[in-house]
Amino acid sequence: QVELVESGGGSVRPGGSLALSCVSSWDAFNKAAVAWYRQVPGNQREFVAEITSGFITTYGDPVKGRFTISRDNRVNTMYLQMDSLRPEDTALYYCYTQYLTQNAWGQGIQVTVSS
Repeated sequence: QVELVESGGGSVRPGGSLALSCVSSWDAFNKAAVAWYRQVPGNQREFVAEITSGFITTYGDPVKGRFTISRDNRVNTMYLQMDSLRPEDTALYYCYTQYLTQNAWGQGIQVTVSS
C-alpha cells in the first residue's frame, strides 16, 4: 500500500510564501505522475498542479505564475512552492500519485492565508 505524508503547511499573510512537501513510500515513485489538489469545505477538490515522470508540469489557472511543483526522485518527494499567496488559496492541500492502476492520496495539510 502506498503511503504519502505531507508537511509544511501553516498560516501566512497575503503575499507571503509557503512550501509543501510530500514523501512517498512507493518504490515506483519515479515512474508515477504526482500532483497537488486542494479543497475548501463544501466545495469539490480542485486541481492545483501536476508533474509527470518526465518532469512535464501543468498548473491550474488560479495558481499559474505563483506556484511551482517539483520532484526529487532520489528521496521519493514532491514539492509545492507557493508564492504571492492570496486569501482564496486557503484550503486543505492533498498530494496525489498515480501509476498504471495504482493511486494514492495524502492525508491533507492545512494552508491558511489571512491578515
